[in-house]
Amino acid sequence: MADHASTEITRHGVTRRWSDAVVHGGVAYFVEVAADPTAAPARQFAQVFEQAEATLARVGSGLNRLLQVTIVIPFPEDLAEFNRQWDAWIPEGHAPSRACLHTQLVNPHYRVELIITAAVE
Repeated sequence: MADHASTEITRHGVTRRWSDAVVHGGVAYFVEVAADPTAAPARQFAQVFEQAEATLARVGSGLNRLLQVTIVIPFPEDLAEFNRQWDAWIPEGHAPSRACLHTQLVNPHYRVELIITAAVE
């Protein structure tokens, strides 16, 4: 018989179309885009990192528990600044598996989208 806790799905910030975060089997799944898509690229990167930390805390996780991050950057010229901030954001020795994709985002003002998977404590 399966442990009920291991099969439970917890959703945070549920709307008709999406949840801000979903936790299942000790793993959290969520996406972050900048709260202010009109901000300059460097500010948008800082925003998504701040927002990701807040979401990690809300689901019972943290930067040292990141498993995988997929980064979507529509403008390749932003990658150097993004990587500079990323390197300062990720704790030494706790880098997740990472993929970086270059493609358009639905809102043309977004400079980055993070697709995050993290272990929950």
